[in-house]
Amino acid sequence: MHPPSLLAVFAHPDDESLSAGGVLARHAAGGARTAVVTATWTEGSRRAAELADALRILGAGPPRLLGYADACVPESAPGSPRLCDAPLDETVHRLVRHLREFRPDIVVTHDAYGGLTGHPDHVHTHRVTVLAVQAAGLDQLYPEAGAPWQPTALYLATHPHSAVRALDDRLVRPGRPMHSVPDEWITATVNVRPWLEQKTGAVLAHRSEVARGALPGRLAALPPSDRERLLSTEWYSRHPLAPAKTTPSAQTELTP
Repeated sequence: MHPPSLLAVFAHPDDESLSAGGVLARHAAGGARTAVVTATWTEGSRRAAELADALRILGAGPPRLLGYADACVPESAPGSPRLCDAPLDETVHRLVRHLREFRPDIVVTHDAYGGLTGHPDHVHTHRVTVLAVQAAGLDQLYPEAGAPWQPTALYLATHPHSAVRALDDRLVRPGRPMHSVPDEWITATVNVRPWLEQKTGAVLAHRSEVARGALPGRLAALPPSDRERLLSTEWYSRHPLAPAKTTPSAQTELTP
């Protein structure tokens, strides 16, 4: 049996590789359909091209871009509003189109904190995704966006308190808080070592982030053993959804 189809929804190019690159590569290697929706940046932009390279490495198809501007980089989407400033109904509508077109079993996105960093675009993408996965299954909402489709599970990429205590300060810039959740909230702890080469390659494909010393750049500067320690486990918390119309044998869980 193939693993369940998976659609990842993240705020920026590189979030997909850092937060869920191992799970994306794993599902693709198992024959599942996988794809990524990115809320910010537009086609033809520098980071969109890097995103395309990363998704090829992960086997996740071409980029799917909502087309909003990064909160801190207006040139990421010239003429478009910042993600956090766009009308909520419009943003949810755009994501519903992708959900109904791709029809995933599982959706993965940021947790309610917006991950370790708490970036406002991450937090807003979480909120939009939670609304969109519910709206996608309701036939009277956004009928022009396609036939209704209800994913079976929504998984939030996160970090447990115990893992954050074991990390050093190389994942978040000095002086900034790291957000995490109680260990008992973790539904799936996934060992992605078998797909670490793909995950690392996808992270490093975001070349402009490597060059400017953002997280991909800080990871690139580490010894391979340290990168492996920081990237080889992914944690997820399952967010409840309305019951989906699936067959009893459908596999719709992330497993270790």
